[in-house]
Amino acid sequence: MFGFLRRPKVRIDIPRLKPRVDTSTYPKVNLAELTPEVLPYLGQAAYVQLAVFEEVSDAIAAAPTVAAKQVLAPAASQALDKHERLVAEIRRRVDTPAEVMAPFTVGIDRYRALVKGSDWYEQLASVYLTAGILDDFFSLLAAGLPGDIGPRCIAILDAETGRRAIVDVLSEAITADPVLGSRLAMWGRRVVGDTLLVARSAIHLTGNPESDEQRIEPVFTEMIAAHTRRMDKLGLTA
Repeated sequence: MFGFLRRPKVRIDIPRLKPRVDTSTYPKVNLAELTPEVLPYLGQAAYVQLAVFEEVSDAIAAAPTVAAKQVLAPAASQALDKHERLVAEIRRRVDTPAEVMAPFTVGIDRYRALVKGSDWYEQLASVYLTAGILDDFFSLLAAGLPGDIGPRCIAILDAETGRRAIVDVLSEAITADPVLGSRLAMWGRRVVGDTLLVARSAIHLTGNPESDEQRIEPVFTEMIAAHTRRMDKLGLTA
């Protein structure tokens, strides 16, 4: 079930990131043919948002100043709101959302440990970068869901995140300490690979590696380009 902890069968050249990619002319893509069933999709997406809430909450608890705690609070609130709205979608179908999320908890919790970072600044960078990638991915994946559930999930995942404050906090710290900037640039390149493997674990593969890769590659290319733009906002090179 947690395929992202093993080497993927589909080849993806994750480390080849290029800074400042302009994707304005890219065609919009989705994983419609590889989207899982509705409940597994909702369970994993909902638990991801709960994990984001927990990580931001941890960062708030560890923040060095009251001001930092205050500006980060909306990011936790927005992640919790997304989680609750996705849980509400689960409840429209079954009465046991915890059971729907349960199959994904161990894998996502292991992933969180991998990308948590060694200090507060790396933790903040991880939240900003990885949550952005996963929001993008589950929004793209939602295009393959049946009926009106897809548009509703896209609206949930594309809603305000409150993470602009993380950019401000990190940018100020990087300006004051260029060495920190170099370290966070390396960390940003480190976490993207693990995060894309989490995304890949949500995909319903057809069993044909060649055709699966053809469908996956443009989506992951778009996600990497969006990751590069987030790195740029921090003044870092992907």
